[in-house]
Amino acid sequence: MAMIRVTHSISIDERELEERFIRASGPGGQNVNKLSTAVQLRFDVRRSPSLPDPVRARLERLAGKRLTRDGVIVISAQRHRTQERNRQDALDRLVELIEQAAVAPVPRRKTKPTYGSRQRRLESKKRRSSIKGLRQGNPAEE
Repeated sequence: MAMIRVTHSISIDERELEERFIRASGPGGQNVNKLSTAVQLRFDVRRSPSLPDPVRARLERLAGKRLTRDGVIVISAQRHRTQERNRQDALDRLVELIEQAAVAPVPRRKTKPTYGSRQRRLESKKRRSSIKGLRQGNPAEE
């Protein structure tokens, strides 16, 4: 049983991945209609025992339109002309996506504006107000 290492704590069993080979669009010469070089990699996020819950939640959010209603991530790869390179490309993209999801977001620390920044803000508001006030004067007689 081969494991795909994503991070030091997350590894995915190869049996959790499903690959389908489809015909690629685009250039390919005479082979374009004969060979199925494009790869559709499917990974069931919701049923995967390899992912911790917080990572799973972030992965579902990051996947966006690549995630089906059933919680399966579908990655299509057809950049390369060979099936093997497309397989590796799809796998690399899945691993990259899981790596991004594995990084927990840093919680925001609340800060107050400094006294100086408040003073500068109020000063610029006063200046802007006086400029606009000058525009309200009576129009020049012609």
